[in-house]
Amino acid sequence: MGRKSLSTRLIISSAAISVILLVTAGLLLAVLFRAAVERNFDARLRAVMDGLLANVEVSDAGDAQLPNPLADTRFSIPLAGWYWQVTPSGDAASPDIASESLLEQRLQPTPENLTSRDADGVASFYLTDANGHNLRVIEQPFTLPGSDKEFSFLVAGNFDELQDEVSAFQRALIGILALLGVGLLLAIFVQVKFGLRPLRQLQSSLTQIREGKADKLVGEFPAEIEPVVEELNLLIESNSAIIDRARTQVGNLAHALKTPLSVLTNEAGTHHGPLATKVLEQIHVMRDQVNMYLDRARRAARAQGLGAVTEVQPILEALARTLQKIHRDKNLEITVRCDPHLKFRGERQDLEEMVGNLLDNASKWSTSRVGVVAEIGQATAVQGRIWFTITVDDDGPGLPADKRSEALKRGRRLDETKPGTGLGLSIVTETASMYAGSVTLGDAPSGGFRVSLRLPAAT
Repeated sequence: MGRKSLSTRLIISSAAISVILLVTAGLLLAVLFRAAVERNFDARLRAVMDGLLANVEVSDAGDAQLPNPLADTRFSIPLAGWYWQVTPSGDAASPDIASESLLEQRLQPTPENLTSRDADGVASFYLTDANGHNLRVIEQPFTLPGSDKEFSFLVAGNFDELQDEVSAFQRALIGILALLGVGLLLAIFVQVKFGLRPLRQLQSSLTQIREGKADKLVGEFPAEIEPVVEELNLLIESNSAIIDRARTQVGNLAHALKTPLSVLTNEAGTHHGPLATKVLEQIHVMRDQVNMYLDRARRAARAQGLGAVTEVQPILEALARTLQKIHRDKNLEITVRCDPHLKFRGERQDLEEMVGNLLDNASKWSTSRVGVVAEIGQATAVQGRIWFTITVDDDGPGLPADKRSEALKRGRRLDETKPGTGLGLSIVTETASMYAGSVTLGDAPSGGFRVSLRLPAAT
């Protein structure tokens, strides 16, 4: 699929949107899961804090004390990441109490940690202990019964124990979203191909028309494409009608001019003198000009028609047999090499006229051999068409490069000893140009003359 392909654009745009949505959903789920884990962890820490609040008492000296240790043994393992401490607020000289796991160390929250609190006055934040554990900490100021001092209750848990769970969830989430992304890409690809199938059907129908296998678009198309199909069919019908009218008008013009020219010719022929001679001369010029432009109009009308397809090999072989019989006195050999599947996208009459003129010229000038090769070769698509080349070589005297441009001009004969009108190559050039083709002159490998005719091929 090329960069201008509608399928490519749809697939890439849909894939980009899907990837963005999946990444956004993955990040959002990861954040929500971590927030849920934090809330659950905070609830566990609050349960510990509630136990502290229920068990901490005020001594006779007004200091906090814990008569009975907490039942959770994690707070007894030194520097394990699970800690609690109760410190007097704003009184560094007063003694504090802490869990055995803290040993002689104390957790020191910063003022920024204690700024944001929830509706219950609990601050939640993260700290790092001496062993590098990532701690989830909650802190709440509380005034104990029997004391006028405010104490800071702080409970911390080892959040690293849950980080592995968070990481495992994130890895699973990435894997699931990746599989979902691949599934979405496949679904998008299938959806685009299925959705654009009517366009491929339309393209196939148009190809059938170009190759002469159909004269209009047929089949069932979606409602969005049906108006286009109807307009194309109307355009094809209109094009055919225009061609038919052009052919009819050309024929009518030929018949309308034939009678006046014949009358003038007869009248001038009954008189003698310079005037009659001049009139006859101009009548012949007029007749030649009329025939030339009528032929050109007929060729142009045929070339613009849709659906005309002609097999190349039968025409080449038939022309070769005919010319060999005509030139049997020189024992002429004409070899033909052509792909049996090669087809010309145009009228049979035009191909016969072009190739017939080329073979006729080659037969007249050749010594004993003429070669014809028709092939697509390595030609590439140009102007939306596939082109093929018919090459005609003879073993005659050839033609100098400085005279080749003259040979293509209408009515120019470079050698009056050979029969002909001088119209052959010019007719070939004009007819080929009707199909956007071309004629190239060169030297044959045998030393003779080579003419290469490029024409559109039917796939």
